[in-house]
Amino acid sequence: MLGAVGLETFAQRLAQCRLCPRLVAWREGVAGTKRAFREEAYWARPVPGFGDPRARILLFGLAPGAHGANRTGRPFTGDASGAFLYPLLHEAGLASKPESRPGDDLRLYGIYLTAAVRCAPPGNRPTGEELRTCARWTEWELSLLPEVRVYLALGHIAHEALLAHLGLRKRDFPFAHGRVYPLGEERYLLDSYHVSRQNTQTGRLTREMFLEVLLLAKRLAGL
Repeated sequence: MLGAVGLETFAQRLAQCRLCPRLVAWREGVAGTKRAFREEAYWARPVPGFGDPRARILLFGLAPGAHGANRTGRPFTGDASGAFLYPLLHEAGLASKPESRPGDDLRLYGIYLTAAVRCAPPGNRPTGEELRTCARWTEWELSLLPEVRVYLALGHIAHEALLAHLGLRKRDFPFAHGRVYPLGEERYLLDSYHVSRQNTQTGRLTREMFLEVLLLAKRLAGL
């Protein structure tokens, strides 16, 4: 499949990126510390997207978790965000099983997961310069997903990064959970609170709320 081949090449090139010194130092420093995962080798490189090359839904997050995707090398895998996300993807019919582990046979159906920044940032807060630098990878990665019809932004920062990618003005598209913005040509921008532990443990984002968003994304995408 041409898209899969292109995404494989993208991932190989991305893994070599060292353009943001602060992020390189952090992702590798965390890997040296390891804390609760002392017996595991960390990925500690930029994390490529994961999912269906023919995806109609793009789930766009913020950045890898320091001890999640930065450890496992797969988006939303190995931390609380993934423990919340993958069971709901499975329930929505978008994943072959309800958990994600490195090297498993998990398949995603009609959805692709990636993020605005592909290296774990300190405090989960990339700088504006880091977001702009990583935008070049967003341009390349999303160009390899020509069938995307729904851009599902997780959180305000991911929302604004997608607006920049799509060439849209922030003032015309304010972030709001559950809001849908038609983009023309049967494409849509859909917002959701991020699936972070901070949001899910406080009840700001519940399982029911996020499942509703996923099912809406499926309907908009014609899946």
